[in-house]
Amino acid sequence: MSATSEKRFDDIPKRFIDPLVSKDKDEGSRVNGKDWKIKKDAFRLKSAGVRKLNTWKLREEKKLQQDQYKQRLNDLKKEKSDEKSRKVEEIKKRREAIEEKKRYEQIALKMHAKKVERLRKKEKRNKMLKER
Repeated sequence: MSATSEKRFDDIPKRFIDPLVSKDKDEGSRVNGKDWKIKKDAFRLKSAGVRKLNTWKLREEKKLQQDQYKQRLNDLKKEKSDEKSRKVEEIKKRREAIEEKKRYEQIALKMHAKKVERLRKKEKRNKMLKER
């Protein structure tokens, strides 16, 4: 608090109250030349006991909540996209199996069954080699 805020009126030095009181020897004249003005303490809210909320902590908490919210949102989005891609893969595999089955049936009409089976095994071997 300021030098005079907690004191009784009688205890406050006269230089703070009465402009006509002579100044101390070590105290020179005012820079602006207004020596008749009353001497005042600096107005500081902190010294008056006024404190603002700890905005840094509030901002940190808010940022933490936002980060958690974003993380949760990203997790949900990723989960949704994973599920969608899994379904797409299943559909693709099913379609490939149907196409392959149709192709082997058409080949079987033209060739002998044993030869078709040999071709199927050969293709599987080639496919395995390509995937490595």
